[in-house]
Amino acid sequence: MRLNNKTAVVTGAAGGIGQAIIQKLLTEGARVVAADLSADALKVFQDIPADKLVTFAVDVTDFKQVEAMVKHAADTFGQLDIMINNAGIGLAKPLLDHDPVGDFDPVTNVNQKGVYHGIVAAGRQFRDQGTKGVIMNTSSVYAQMAAEMTFTYNVSKAAVDMMTKCAALEFAPIGVRVCAIAPGRVDTPMLRQYEALGLWEHIRKEQMRNTFTQPSEIADVVAFLVSDEANCINGCTVNASDGFENFKYPLLG
Repeated sequence: MRLNNKTAVVTGAAGGIGQAIIQKLLTEGARVVAADLSADALKVFQDIPADKLVTFAVDVTDFKQVEAMVKHAADTFGQLDIMINNAGIGLAKPLLDHDPVGDFDPVTNVNQKGVYHGIVAAGRQFRDQGTKGVIMNTSSVYAQMAAEMTFTYNVSKAAVDMMTKCAALEFAPIGVRVCAIAPGRVDTPMLRQYEALGLWEHIRKEQMRNTFTQPSEIADVVAFLVSDEANCINGCTVNASDGFENFKYPLLG
């Protein structure tokens, strides 16, 4: 088990990718703090023994709460080893129909500010512990490309990519790696909003093999990236998208 006795915090824990990441980390031997905005949503983990997993209700847009979450992880399991900033939200809406406050601020606060809070809080914890560590951020292929109806989401994820680079550079002297993963079309509740728009089959074909990626496949990549086996991967975003960003929607088929 490559993460044996490592302590990881995962935000956005109750979502599709978050749950899959936690299940994978547990099978790799990690101890986990599962964090999400909703305490009720975290009940999905209630059958996991407390020596393996504890839950923490957190609003990632509030830095004090994120600090408290990180401290809780260190106090509960001895120290922090892995911080996974996975919490994120999305909105499908044409830009000209935006309410500049209601359609920009919430997505930016969670996806961008929330990741920033996690980076700073975890970085300080690693520094104070005097230990190496890994910070993993959930980005998106949409950080690298334009798309209709997802202006705020794309912009927020592009910020995640740059925060990953900058934090990796500043944290390198204290032995902390920072990287990100960019999923493509993953079959999650967030993506299901496209079903109501009649676009489900269309977006399925946007991946090279015409199939959605499963949350467990993203979790497999994350588990590798936060392990010692990925020690040379730092300051970059790893695409996990089945080639989504590398080709134009096919004319045939």
